[in-house]
Amino acid sequence: AVSDACAHIGMSPPFELRLPSFVQETQLTLQQADARIRANEAAARDAEQRKNDLVVYLAHDLKTPIASITGYLTLLHDEPDIPAAQVSRYLDVTLKNALRLDDLIDEFFEITRFNLSHITLNYSKINLTLLLEQLCFEFQPMLSEKGLSCQLELPPGLEAECDADKIERVFENLLRNAVSYSFPDCRISIYGKVEQVLERDFAVLRFVNHGNTIPKEKLSRIFEQFYRLDSSRSTRTGGAGLGL
Repeated sequence: AVSDACAHIGMSPPFELRLPSFVQETQLTLQQADARIRANEAAARDAEQRKNDLVVYLAHDLKTPIASITGYLTLLHDEPDIPAAQVSRYLDVTLKNALRLDDLIDEFFEITRFNLSHITLNYSKINLTLLLEQLCFEFQPMLSEKGLSCQLELPPGLEAECDADKIERVFENLLRNAVSYSFPDCRISIYGKVEQVLERDFAVLRFVNHGNTIPKEKLSRIFEQFYRLDSSRSTRTGGAGLGL
């Protein structure tokens, strides 16, 4: 009986272990071993899933710098009479996004050592106003395609202590969603202010666009990973439901 029980440890479906009363201590040891094996297998599956999720997550983030690079290079190619100062600024943005692409590709090579559930945040004080002004400029080609404009209503020098790279990724995703789901020829507004909660100052930001509203019964699910409202939205925007 003990030999048969050992052969079934960790197998699926779970094996109900029942040994004679005089070997109850052995039964308990085998049950604990079975539980540890199953827990380790579940942890390995979760780790593999997180790695797969991270691949999709990074692939999703590659779209923003690629779209910006393509947009500005297209402008430079199609409009030979652009003033030199404007050409210089377009090239600066293109270079910044090319470097961003390089960083994202490096992250792919680090996937085997990167655990999505243990992300290290590198905090520093950053100027959110300048960051969002630069981001809106980088999105100009995508905004222009739909006749959109982006208006910033932020106090000058609005600061926050956060991870600069990761908060920029958050803003990129929010603005990309706003562009994707806006009606043509509308305005996207970004509002910012400082609010005090329990004697601490917090920077509060709102991204506002004009498009089809989300049904109330689906609002509670919009932060689920990979969740899309319907297949037509998924086809139109080509995303994986990771932005939010």
